Amino acid sequence: MAARAATLLHANAYPSASGSKKASSSSASSSSFTSALVDLRRPTLISQYFCSRKLSRRRSACPLIVAHSVLPTEKPDRVSDRKEPKFSWRWIKAFAMGELQARKLRSPNTGTEALLMGILIEGTSQTSVFLWQNGITLFKVRDQALKLIGKPNRYFFSPMRPPLTESAQRAVDWAINEKLKSGENGEVNTTHMLLGIWSEEDSPGHKILTSLGFNNDMANELAKHANTDEVALSFG
Repeated sequence: MAARAATLLHANAYPSASGSKKASSSSASSSSFTSALVDLRRPTLISQYFCSRKLSRRRSACPLIVAHSVLPTEKPDRVSDRKEPKFSWRWIKAFAMGELQARKLRSPNTGTEALLMGILIEGTSQTSVFLWQNGITLFKVRDQALKLIGKPNRYFFSPMRPPLTESAQRAVDWAINEKLKSGENGEVNTTHMLLGIWSEEDSPGHKILTSLGFNNDMANELAKHANTDEVALSFG
């Protein structure tokens, strides 16, 4: 069963409490909306909220950014109340950017090639930096993806949240499983995502990585540091 892709919802800035009563009711409705989302949280739901406070003396803004994704459910016993996977913000951003790339390619689904592009667009994780340093760039991956899956149909419009392909679904499953099996603290991050893509040998993402020089030695190097998502690595 394909996962629902991550989405980002940006709420408008709200006036400060010194404003009118209308502003207060608007803020209250925003709070109830946030509470409702929190109440809906399940082991298969990622929810993160970021709220800035008092951006200026005249007004304060609280842009609500909700990034959520229903995790793959092919193996429902994988996630339990005692073992709920946590996701790094880099994972969430990369996943969302992968969905966006799928839409730009006018694809009906989010495939491993789109997830790979999402990792590269995110740009700050050790995995992203590692790929860029070794010549695996967004532009090269996009070109290879177009050669592999063909040019998009200009008259086709992708769904708002393109579901994962079967191979992308398995790649995400693999990433979550590997993190949970390790028994170590920390979050599922973009390194796990990339290694999940690499584990799917028949997937477009794996084929693109291979064509651009990625190999098992590089995968093993990344795997050694899979639990840290901030240290930039090099290979050579």
